[in-house]
Amino acid sequence: MVCTGNICRSPTAEGVLRHRLREAGLADRVHVDSAGTHDYHVGSPPDERSSHHASLRGYDLSDQRARQVQPADFERFDLILAMDDGHLQLLEEDCPPQHRGKLRRMMEFAPPGLAREVADPYYGGRQGFETVLDHIEAACDGVLRHVRAELDARSR
Repeated sequence: MVCTGNICRSPTAEGVLRHRLREAGLADRVHVDSAGTHDYHVGSPPDERSSHHASLRGYDLSDQRARQVQPADFERFDLILAMDDGHLQLLEEDCPPQHRGKLRRMMEFAPPGLAREVADPYYGGRQGFETVLDHIEAACDGVLRHVRAELDARSR
């Protein structure tokens, strides 16, 4: 999960997907992490507003600390989800050609009719953080379906 500073959208997405994987009994089979395209907040916990709104829905972000995307991430992860087109473009610039197929936008996994991107709530109010959660929850349902299909295919 990748956003700009790894304090709002991507830690929220990490927390939601981890929660969904635990509920599905897949937490021991899938590693989820998040990072930022920039080093603005390395080592910082998620934004208080993200943590607060996530906790109201039962998600715990407290163990997360911001980090920046590293070159090894392109090798290490099977799927790298950008929160918006700008993040995707930055990832594409840094990603080795053999790993570009791993790069996707988070909202590609959401049902049709929702936003194309997970909008940045940082400079907005409460509703922005709620919308981020709405979009990420919807997309995580699709990510979970995708992960299940991948795991089933590898089991064959």
